[in-house]
Amino acid sequence: MPIPAPLELHRERVHPEWIDYNGHMNVAYYLLAFDHATDDFFDFLGLDEPYRATTGNSTFAVEAHVTYQREVGEGDDLRFTTQLLGFDEKRIHFIHHMYHADQGFLAATAEWLSLHIDLDRRRVAPFPEAIAGRLAEVFAAHGGLPVPPEVGRVIGKPAPRGG
Repeated sequence: MPIPAPLELHRERVHPEWIDYNGHMNVAYYLLAFDHATDDFFDFLGLDEPYRATTGNSTFAVEAHVTYQREVGEGDDLRFTTQLLGFDEKRIHFIHHMYHADQGFLAATAEWLSLHIDLDRRRVAPFPEAIAGRLAEVFAAHGGLPVPPEVGRVIGKPAPRGG
C-alpha cells in the first residue's frame, strides 16, 4: 500500500479546558495536540507501546519549534499532516501542520527532532533494521515534497531602537 505524502494520521477537537483568557486555544495545548499527532506518527512507524515493551527503547524529543498561524477556538475540529524531513541511524526530523478541519486554514506548525533512546542506559541508540527500513519507506514517499517554509526557522530579536 502506498504511503501518503504527507501523512494524515491525527484529528483532534479543541477541548473547553484548552481555552485561555484571550478566548482561544492556549499555547501549551498546541504542543499537547502536536504531541498526540507525534504519538500517532510514531505508532505508524512501529515505535509504539509493544515496541517499547519488547525492546526497552523509545524516543525523546530533543527540540521542537512551534509557529502559530491563526487562532482556533473551543470545539474546533483539527486535522494534522506529518512530513518526514529526514532521519539517520538515531534521529528523526519531521514537521506537523495543524489545520482547521472545517475551514481548511493552517493554524500552526511544529517541527521536531527526536532521538532514539535505550531506556535502560538512558543513551541515544541506533534504530533496529525494521524501524530504519520503515523510516526509509516513509522518506522515499516524502523526500520529493517541498520543504515547508517553517522548517529551520529561528527566533530573531528586534533591531535595537535608537533614541
